[in-house]
Amino acid sequence: MPHKITLIPGDGTGPEIAEATRRVLEGTGVAFDWDIQHAGEGVIESAGTPLPEAVLESIRRNKVAIKGPITTPVGHGFRSVNVALRKELDLYACLRPCKTYKGVRSRYDNVDIVIVRENLEDLYAGIEFREGSAEALKLIDVLEDLGAPRIREDSGISIKPISVTESRRIVRFAFEYARRYGRHKVTAVHKSNIMKFSDGLFLATARAVAEEYPDIEFQDRIVDNCSMQLVTRPEEYDVLVLPNLYGDILSDIGAGLVGGLGVAPGANFGDDVAVFEPTHGSAPKYAGLNRINPMAMMLSGVLMLRHIGEAEAAARLEAAIASVIAEGVSVTWDMKPSRTDPTAVGTSDVADAVIAAMR
Repeated sequence: MPHKITLIPGDGTGPEIAEATRRVLEGTGVAFDWDIQHAGEGVIESAGTPLPEAVLESIRRNKVAIKGPITTPVGHGFRSVNVALRKELDLYACLRPCKTYKGVRSRYDNVDIVIVRENLEDLYAGIEFREGSAEALKLIDVLEDLGAPRIREDSGISIKPISVTESRRIVRFAFEYARRYGRHKVTAVHKSNIMKFSDGLFLATARAVAEEYPDIEFQDRIVDNCSMQLVTRPEEYDVLVLPNLYGDILSDIGAGLVGGLGVAPGANFGDDVAVFEPTHGSAPKYAGLNRINPMAMMLSGVLMLRHIGEAEAAARLEAAIASVIAEGVSVTWDMKPSRTDPTAVGTSDVADAVIAAMR
């Protein structure tokens, strides 16, 4: 019976890499029944929103989705389709594996780290007050009445909520993931030496949850120290679990360790729903040029295959991607020794090579 999967092509270069990914997923021999849904800038005029309700209904119905990148305006416009998806579907856990593949240009070898990021709280919760607004000025007065130092009245203000409930379930997710995939150590990352009532709560909750998993080693690190250690001795880390903002930043550090966002897959999990996606942006200036590296979305497809119980197909697809990277012939310009290399191939050619490698 085919797997019913919501496929969101995205915008910018999203449709190109989504099509390449669809082809390699079907090339595994696994049967899919794609429910294609559109979101992003291209549907705003017709739907009145970048995230139509039909997209959410499809994901809730199918339980699994894979999506291409969707443009997020900087400094204006809608906040983020990705953030909205996480909130609407209660996708509390962001999974970012960072793994080196032979042939990718990197300063490091044999990195294999998994970053688990809490998705719904912290500064990404979106509780903000505009500089000079009546709400911001009122909040400044309230905080002063509560004993806080007076905040400058020309300040914009963001609130950082971290709860026991969300901390517990993201840390438990990290331990369950470690146990399921044979990982041996979980590190909680925080800044509790300074933010004792938010990050301190996260750390205390992580320590309590760790006691439920005596078979898995647990440690904690202050976020700035952890950042330094990741770029000096990444081999010391296995699974990292972090609040939202730190998770976002260290995920990109992790991607940098293994060669960049072009090989950085991602997934977002709730209790009942999972959405798989590459972690890079939509690169709209390259839309339609058949130039963008599709491997991050293909590797996200590997994560999806594992999630839906197709472990053998996932292993074959990952091995095929790895072999194409190692050979270094049928890869896009960003994975060549020189970015002006005339032998660089297009997005669709990468898909052809990966499918051939699985035969």
